[in-house]
Amino acid sequence: MKSNTMKNTSIKNLVRKNILQLQPYISFRDHNEFNVPVMLDANESPFGECNRYPDSTQKKLKNRLAGLKNLSPSQIAIGNGSDELIDLIIKIFCEPKKNAILMMNPSFAMYAFYATINENKVLKLDLDENFEIIKNDFLKISADSSLKIFFLCSPNNPTGNSVDDIEFYLQNFNGIVVVDEAYIEFSGKKSSLELLDQYSNLIVLQTFSKAWGIAGARVGMAYASEEIINLINTVKAPYNVNVLSQELILKTLDDDNRLQDNVNNILIERAWLQEQFKEIECISKVFSTDANFFLIRMENIDNIYGKMLEEEILTSRRDPAIPGCIRINVGNREENEKLINLLKGI
Repeated sequence: MKSNTMKNTSIKNLVRKNILQLQPYISFRDHNEFNVPVMLDANESPFGECNRYPDSTQKKLKNRLAGLKNLSPSQIAIGNGSDELIDLIIKIFCEPKKNAILMMNPSFAMYAFYATINENKVLKLDLDENFEIIKNDFLKISADSSLKIFFLCSPNNPTGNSVDDIEFYLQNFNGIVVVDEAYIEFSGKKSSLELLDQYSNLIVLQTFSKAWGIAGARVGMAYASEEIINLINTVKAPYNVNVLSQELILKTLDDDNRLQDNVNNILIERAWLQEQFKEIECISKVFSTDANFFLIRMENIDNIYGKMLEEEILTSRRDPAIPGCIRINVGNREENEKLINLLKGI
């Protein structure tokens, strides 16, 4: 039977005490409305194309996203990529040298990276042979009282599969559950955004780096309760998202077809690659994927990976952590054909 362990737990009880006492940096300019201001307040140069600091509250971008996601702007935090938001979440809830995070194994390495920088222990939940979570193992390890955050990457990187029954983990983890949806647009699955009203301990991460195709702008989003978003805005750097990135994202959002066209094209190429992989002898297994990449087990991985490097085909080697495996993301048709031709020749 499921039990909501967070039901009687206040979010404030999970936050580091020094963070609760922290006063945020507030830009007077960004928190007030002016018509034609003379800006002599921030020691900026009066000359130049990008001479003014960006809006530290990202109001325009949050308002646009709120309309797209059917949320309030107060439920949105914008980060310099999702990486910054992962770092901030750990800093808000995890006391250095005292608290721990929980993550799937294998999963996105940056959860452990930022926890280690913050001097937090990293507990890893080993997945089964199909990269699924064993719920009994989760219940046992989540009883550790030092745990504050559980990072759920769905679809998972580097395995490509989605996590089923997100609510089970929300109801049975006595802390913050972060659902990282960097690849959600490729999956056809429902976003956990629809669960925000039901679970105060939920944070959903999304990004413009994958399906939107704007990785270079470094813009990620955290969606959560207003209480959690206020904490993120308190801890973040004042001007964490530059003006060029904000303007580029707003311009991109004006293109109603951009996202769906990108996703459709990638799904077409993903399906084409999946068919081609069936004819390649050196591939022993192609794991199912809901993302824009494949996890593939190869025979003689050293030889294959070396030959791909010789041809300057860059992939992500996951061996020995995942024996014999390489993660290959979906490219355009020219890139995909070059990959397939090389593999067929081995």
